[in-house]
Amino acid sequence: MKRVNSLSLLALFLSSFASASTLCVSSNGTVGCYTSIADAVAAASAGDVVTVGAGSYHESIVLTKSLSLVGDGATIDASGLSQGIRVDGLTASGLGGVHISGFTIKNANLEGVLVLNATDVTVSGNLVMNNNLALSNGVCTMLPSYEPGEAQDCGEGIHLQGADHSIVTNNTVQGNAGGILISDDSGPTHDNLISFNTVSDNPYACGITMASHVPATVSGSTVPLGVFHNTVYANRSQRNGKLVGGGSGIGVFASIPFAKTYGNVVVDNLVSENGHSGIAMHAHAPFQSLNDNMIVGNTSIANGADAGDAATPGPTGINLYSLTPVTGNIISGNSIQNESYDVVVKVPALVQVNFNALLGLQNGLNNLGVGPVDATQNWWSCPNGPTIPGSCSSSLGNNVVAFPALSQPVPPQPNY
Repeated sequence: MKRVNSLSLLALFLSSFASASTLCVSSNGTVGCYTSIADAVAAASAGDVVTVGAGSYHESIVLTKSLSLVGDGATIDASGLSQGIRVDGLTASGLGGVHISGFTIKNANLEGVLVLNATDVTVSGNLVMNNNLALSNGVCTMLPSYEPGEAQDCGEGIHLQGADHSIVTNNTVQGNAGGILISDDSGPTHDNLISFNTVSDNPYACGITMASHVPATVSGSTVPLGVFHNTVYANRSQRNGKLVGGGSGIGVFASIPFAKTYGNVVVDNLVSENGHSGIAMHAHAPFQSLNDNMIVGNTSIANGADAGDAATPGPTGINLYSLTPVTGNIISGNSIQNESYDVVVKVPALVQVNFNALLGLQNGLNNLGVGPVDATQNWWSCPNGPTIPGSCSSSLGNNVVAFPALSQPVPPQPNY
């Protein structure tokens, strides 16, 4: 058998980079540059970099090869078109290694950016605004068959669907129907990172959503494929979901029977002034998996009340609702303030609520369900635990264990 030594492998690896090209796009006629982003993308080979100069480009870009698309003051105005940018792994099976950065992306009928059945995609440093324009009276009027679960929001600003090991970071997402959506309509969506984004003023849905939906026909599945092992870290989600339909700062949802949204981590985010609760976790139907999600170290300030079957009695920081038993969910290290209800639980199974700073000075915990709640080792705004009405946060409902309580506050991390 012929052996290949490490130096040969290194040379092969480096040669792949040496052969990559950079193509430029210019709106002002720069010699040697394309005038259309789509034309440059069509001419590029896998591994190439397409740089886009300042200006406005009325286009809808479809990526089916591994490229880096880099904007420098460039705006993609997708008025009258579907998405601003679609990374299309349904058309190009096995697609990965796509990188999108530095654009303003606006006015699309559907998503600003859609990552569809692809791996190793990064979306960073973009302004995604005023998309989802096909939404009318709460219904998306031109929904593609591969997105059956997006009828109420047209896919939101940035959408990962059937995506894995991808990163959405340092984007500003505002003025869309909803902010950032992670769903499984066309394939399982897992092991993605959503970090350091500012998601604000998206009026009809949540700021950041992880939701298991009805499967698209193209998926070949009759049951939802799952949203799992994703991390939502250090984002700011503010003033979302304040109009008809509404939404939370961050939502973790299972929609239909057999939907699966499990093993996700929501950590160190700021959720404030959203229409519904700061962080909402809902399982609405039998045979759903909303298990083993970690809600850790978040700061919740001045959000609204949850609605529908998961309704809370008033403005709420964190709401966990399930019709049937879900297990392994942990709510810990969160700082909740200026809410009527810091944590609301309605689950027929054990829920762990520990080491939180319950600062609302009204109702620290309200157990609306029949399952037990381990609420030991929380800071109830005083060293006595939930015992003195008016000076400590209270504990409401049955089957709650609140003592021992912490004798000093939990330091918020990060300190919003």
